[in-house]
Amino acid sequence: MNQAKPNETTGKLSRRSFMIGLPIALAGCQSVDVTAPTATGPVIDQGFAQMYAAIDTEPFPVPAVDTRKMDPQFLRQVVTIPVGMQADPGTIVIDPPNHFLYLVFENGTAIRYGVGVGREGFAWSGDARIQAKREWPMWHPPKEMMARDPEAAKWPDGMPGGPGNPLGARAMYLYQGKVDTLYRIHGTTQPWSIGKSLSSGCIRLINQDIIDLYSRVPIGTRVQVLGNVEPDPVAVYQSHGGAVPDPVPPRTSSNTTMPTGGANG
Repeated sequence: MNQAKPNETTGKLSRRSFMIGLPIALAGCQSVDVTAPTATGPVIDQGFAQMYAAIDTEPFPVPAVDTRKMDPQFLRQVVTIPVGMQADPGTIVIDPPNHFLYLVFENGTAIRYGVGVGREGFAWSGDARIQAKREWPMWHPPKEMMARDPEAAKWPDGMPGGPGNPLGARAMYLYQGKVDTLYRIHGTTQPWSIGKSLSSGCIRLINQDIIDLYSRVPIGTRVQVLGNVEPDPVAVYQSHGGAVPDPVPPRTSSNTTMPTGGANG
């Protein structure tokens, strides 16, 4: 089934654990003041190409990402945290309107990842903690989707992890106390969705990025989602945490290589 058991490791994330394994490309990136972003963002160089290269050490292949087709601001990089952001080191802070996820350091900097977030009506905000982590997780399509989608109907007992699974290479499960919020931070094989509000509530990262983030944060990590949006529990429950197909992007001369189908949360 290729579904790993939840990682039970606990503890506070230190700066040492932040920096161990930090890609050389990241160390060489110029810190970006996110309070005054430029129009073009950082220059895409060979460091980013290496960061988003194909991965062949996983149970399933992770294809390379063509960073030339990505908005540079949504590529993984070390930045200065925005003025006014209050977060302890080791905290994940998600900024849905700007489509960023920050993993906060102890010195006023963070690793910033580009994310896709929930559509209007599924967006949410508040505090939670990561209480479970899974590699190549299983996806359970909601009953409503199985009723209308023959492909989803093939998986009444859950879709095993793999390249076509909507949750991607990793998933981290967010709880408030002992209550599963049904929101996830997970991967996606659709880089074009990063920087957009398409998914039904979940926070999605490029597979290379979710693998990196997953390796850096332990069980118990605090997650702050900025804003004042209350989640819609019924909508989230029906979507099983938001892993539903994205709308197919319109075909234009600039995106003719984009996928024509598939599912992601």
